[in-house]
Amino acid sequence: MEALNERIDALEKELASMDSAPEGGVESFRISYLGKKGHLRGLYDGMREVPNESKREIGQRINAIKQQVESLIASWSTSEKPSSGKHAQLDMSRPGLPVGMGARHPISMVRDEIVSIFSRIGFSVSEGPEIEDDWHNFSALNFPPEHPARDMQDTFFVDGDHALRTHTSSVQVRVMENERPPIRTISPGRVFRNEAISARSHCIFHQIEGLYIDKGVSFADLKQTLLYFAREFFGPESDIRLRPSYFPFTEPSAEVDVYWGLETEADYRITKGTGWLEVMGCGMVDPAVLSNSNIDPDQYSGFAFGMGVERIAMLRYQVPDIRLFFENDLRFLEQFRGAGS
Repeated sequence: MEALNERIDALEKELASMDSAPEGGVESFRISYLGKKGHLRGLYDGMREVPNESKREIGQRINAIKQQVESLIASWSTSEKPSSGKHAQLDMSRPGLPVGMGARHPISMVRDEIVSIFSRIGFSVSEGPEIEDDWHNFSALNFPPEHPARDMQDTFFVDGDHALRTHTSSVQVRVMENERPPIRTISPGRVFRNEAISARSHCIFHQIEGLYIDKGVSFADLKQTLLYFAREFFGPESDIRLRPSYFPFTEPSAEVDVYWGLETEADYRITKGTGWLEVMGCGMVDPAVLSNSNIDPDQYSGFAFGMGVERIAMLRYQVPDIRLFFENDLRFLEQFRGAGS
């Protein structure tokens, strides 16, 4: 107890002699007295050795020291703050440099714009799992067992019956299985294909696929829907053409080209001198696909279409290399700051 009294006496004298903040600064002083290893902690620990009849007296002296320390800290802290002038309201706790604002990714901007266009004509948004079973990814969509897309060269298989989805058409199958016509939906999402990565292709990319099923749906409805999209996205003067093609899940099938124009040298390079750019595939839903999803093909018909978001973004922003979308290079991404506002 005698040693504890001596320590208290020494601290009282030290505090009494302080008329200004110590050289180490207010924070250093606070830590030395009030920190976990400070003087006050040592005094409180020493209370265990004090007889019960003396605890009240010693405790009051220690509390008085604590109050004096807190008073000095408050006084010095106030004197350090500017009281007038342009810095009077300066908050010293704020970061020294402004926090930079982020920007939306070009893929997100293009995807959201496409979704918005189709939403305006009644298409809802549907999503599904990225790991799909064979039925939803292949069999229900008319991919026979010997189809090349089932080969390991094109698909990332997880096990014997599951793979990373190769298209978002699998989401459309799930919608047809769980909803009754009329069905009008688009399915944006990430897809995976076992392809070599180059400037024009990637093993990961994004698709948006659309599906419309009802009584009396015709190829003319499909063409008008895609023309509406082209003029909303590429401009009111845009035109489209449809070229015969083949997809296992649509019949008849077509590739859709939009007229880009031949006004500049870049237009000639992009369109290879034709003025036309391929933007998506489409077709009437094969009756077998409807039957696989428990929809009567004698009563209902429908169309489907699908486009790669990266390809559309590359056309819009004149990006020459698809890999730039995935590398998170700030020099590339900062060029789109404010583009989606």
